[in-house]
Amino acid sequence: MIVCIAEKPSVARDIARIIGATSSKNGYMEGNGYQVTWTFGHLCTLKEPNDYTDQWKRWSLASLPMIPPRFGIKLIEDEGIKKQFAIIEQLMQHADGIINCGDAGQEGELIQRWVMQKAGAKCPVKRLWISSMTDEAIREGFQNLKDQKNYQPLYMAGLSRAVGDWLLGMNATRLYTLKYGQNKQVLSIGRVQTPTLALIVNRQKEIENFKPEPYWVLATIYRNTTFTATKGKFTSKEEGEKAFETIAGKPFTITDVQKKKGTEAPPHLYDLTSLQVDCNKKYGYSAEMTLNLIQNLYEKKFTTYPRVDTQYLSDDIYPKCPSIMNGLFQTSFSGNKPYSELIRPLGGKALKKSKKVFDTSKVTDHHAIIPTGVVPQGLSDMERNVFNLIALRFIAAFYPDCKFSTTTVMGEVTDGTENISFKTSGKEILEAGWRDVYATSSSNNATPVQNPVEEEKDNKKEQVEERILPTFTKGESGPHTPTLTEKWTTPPPYYTEATLLRAMETAGKFVEDEELRAALKENGIGRPSSRAGIIETLFKRHYIKRERKRLVATPTGIELIDIIKEELLKSCELTGIWEKKLRDIEHQKYDATQFINELKQQITDIVYQVMADNGKRINING
Repeated sequence: MIVCIAEKPSVARDIARIIGATSSKNGYMEGNGYQVTWTFGHLCTLKEPNDYTDQWKRWSLASLPMIPPRFGIKLIEDEGIKKQFAIIEQLMQHADGIINCGDAGQEGELIQRWVMQKAGAKCPVKRLWISSMTDEAIREGFQNLKDQKNYQPLYMAGLSRAVGDWLLGMNATRLYTLKYGQNKQVLSIGRVQTPTLALIVNRQKEIENFKPEPYWVLATIYRNTTFTATKGKFTSKEEGEKAFETIAGKPFTITDVQKKKGTEAPPHLYDLTSLQVDCNKKYGYSAEMTLNLIQNLYEKKFTTYPRVDTQYLSDDIYPKCPSIMNGLFQTSFSGNKPYSELIRPLGGKALKKSKKVFDTSKVTDHHAIIPTGVVPQGLSDMERNVFNLIALRFIAAFYPDCKFSTTTVMGEVTDGTENISFKTSGKEILEAGWRDVYATSSSNNATPVQNPVEEEKDNKKEQVEERILPTFTKGESGPHTPTLTEKWTTPPPYYTEATLLRAMETAGKFVEDEELRAALKENGIGRPSSRAGIIETLFKRHYIKRERKRLVATPTGIELIDIIKEELLKSCELTGIWEKKLRDIEHQKYDATQFINELKQQITDIVYQVMADNGKRINING
């Protein structure tokens, strides 16, 4: 008998139906030579300190650092888990072979491997590796089962991550709580959690310490068009007024007119982080809420595997795209077919294949999040909103580039001795291309979605306003109306969940070492699938709170970051080092044992450094 083990009962039922295991038993399905059972996510976890020795049961500085000679796993204390594990154990003890049907990622690999280890499985193991839960994908996966040995490096990376987080979290949390917590509160320290909290605290301090400064902007209106002085900001009013006087009453002359045509490719497909960012911006959904919604859509077969960090598709997906598009064409919500008119212009010809969409070299375990082609039914309003974002991105990816013309007009005013230059720009859309997808989606009954390029404009220092300028001719001259406007510098904005997710994803810019910057550019701090949980942990521990959309550090959160003198613990650098080494372990370029041994030494050094400190160490930045 072949035992298949999935990560959830609903997934197990789908697999069982496809492979013919249709007879329902207690905790599994059976038939056609298969027994299909399931976990409920994690059934096993790393042992706690007191599981190794009674000396670690009581929190004490004298017992630190806690470094087990060999790490072990145990069942999570839960009656339902114990009951299901007993069924799995019995099935595996009598199995001729096992098929690991866990989620096709690092966490899924770890969950199932631990269960198999705990159950004492001895038979050969195959791996089901799929990117969607459609019937077709499951059938294809069973026809192309992989050897479990192929995924040993993935497991070693996941195990190293778990052991590393245990070593740092258990030791540093006890260390700081005992040294500085004054028996009032547990001071929780984590490899990703603490640098993330530090990002929020540091931004908050920057805002609180910000001193607004005035500046003056010189502009002028010529032929109902505003031109701004190219000199930039004037830091003193006198300087601005002097420039104003120079141009007042003098004619304005156009010195240069340049038109430049350009193209704008469709926005990239979604990875998990970019989807979470958009859902937070557009609908106010938390990162965790978006993850739950997209996980639901995946399990209902409507979208592909969600816990991904790439925005590309592998080349083998291209032949499947017409049938996916057909599924979207047939999709109907409340009698309305929101995608049919968007897809119609793509019909009757081959879909375009752009390197900005299809690039196998940029896909590791899984490709970007796209619809599966299964027509969605029974979606909640929130699920529909998430599905709509993914569907529009997918459709737009096959539309032509947007073609536009950028006009830059230069002008000047001279008083005979001094010239002051001015500039204005305008952007004219010549052929909307993919932008039509978002324009049309806002005018039909689909949930309106703002053009993604518009959303990114707020993050750019320079914007080219999308407006058509009057026709200007070089050398023309005429009267104008100058203005001198006083403005004030503004502090950086508070983080929202959307901007915090982006900061976690692009944490490399906070690190000076070039190699680490590159590692963080690929990985950020935390994995895409874990970032939502990290943010929720900060809320649960009352280190941060929400004020409308803002994320605000609490006094406890601020004090915790102030207390930590070891910069490595609260910097993005530590997790950058880890992510690079973990990625190298996964690619068999680094040894997992070496990683753990280095970490044990690092933890030992941190423990002794903190214990040797006799200072109060509160508000170290003050």
